Amino acid sequence: MVENRTSGSVQSVERAFHLLELLADSGDSSLTELSAAIDVPAPTTRRFLKTLVSLGYARQLPNRHYGLGLKLTRLAGRVESQFGPIVTPHLDTLAREIGESANLAVLEGDMVVYIAQSPSRHAMRMFTEVGHRAHAHSTGVGKAILAALSDDQVARIVSRVGMPAETSHTITDLAKLRTELNRIRRAGYATDKGEQEIGVVCYAVAIPDVPISMAISVSGPTFRMTQDLGKAAVPLLISESQAISKDLLGLLG
Repeated sequence: MVENRTSGSVQSVERAFHLLELLADSGDSSLTELSAAIDVPAPTTRRFLKTLVSLGYARQLPNRHYGLGLKLTRLAGRVESQFGPIVTPHLDTLAREIGESANLAVLEGDMVVYIAQSPSRHAMRMFTEVGHRAHAHSTGVGKAILAALSDDQVARIVSRVGMPAETSHTITDLAKLRTELNRIRRAGYATDKGEQEIGVVCYAVAIPDVPISMAISVSGPTFRMTQDLGKAAVPLLISESQAISKDLLGLLG
C-alpha cells in the first residue's frame, strides 16, 4: 500500500474509490477507459478491479466492461437509513405547509427508491411505501434526479431499464425525455402529472451538492394539487432541498 504523503491518504484506497465513483457515473466502463481516467497502467487497474469484483463491490459484464456490484446496495441501504432523522423535519415542514404528502427518494442503480415520507393531513392522500422502487422517467423525483445528470448518463440508464408506460401520460421516447429534462433544468423543478399514476400530481426538486443523487417532492390528487398550489410549493421545495443539502453535508463532514 502506497501512502500519499501530501494528503495523508492511502493512494490505493483513493484509486479504488475513484473507480467506484467512475462506475457509478458511467454505468459501465471498459478497462481501457478506467485506466485512462485514473491515470494508472492497465495491468494495475485490472488488479484493482479484480479485487473489487472478488469483494462484490464491482462486477464484470458479458461485454467485458465493469459495473457496480450488488454488495454496494447493502451499504447504500445502511447509509440511507441514517438520512431519515435528518430529512424528516424538512419533509414534515413541506407536508404541513403544502398540505400534501412529501417524499425523499434516491437513485439506486438505475431506479429511484423512496426512503422517507411525511403524510398529508387529508384522509384521502398519496401514500408511497418506503422502499418502493420506480422508473426514474415516470416520476417527479426521478426526473428531477435525471435532470441533474448528463444526457449520456440518462441514455445509459434508459438503455438498461427501458421506459415503460406506467400510464397513457408517461414519456416513453428518449428524445421527448431529453426535451423534458432541459425544461426541468431551466425551471429548477420537475413535475409528474399523471405519468406514474392517473389522478396524481407531483412537484419535485433535486437535492443539490450531495454525493448521492436524491430529490424531494410533494404529491397529491389532481383536484387538490392545482397549478397554483404547485407554484406555491416550488419555492418551499427549493428552500427545503437546500436545507437538507446543508444538513447532509454536515453529517458527511
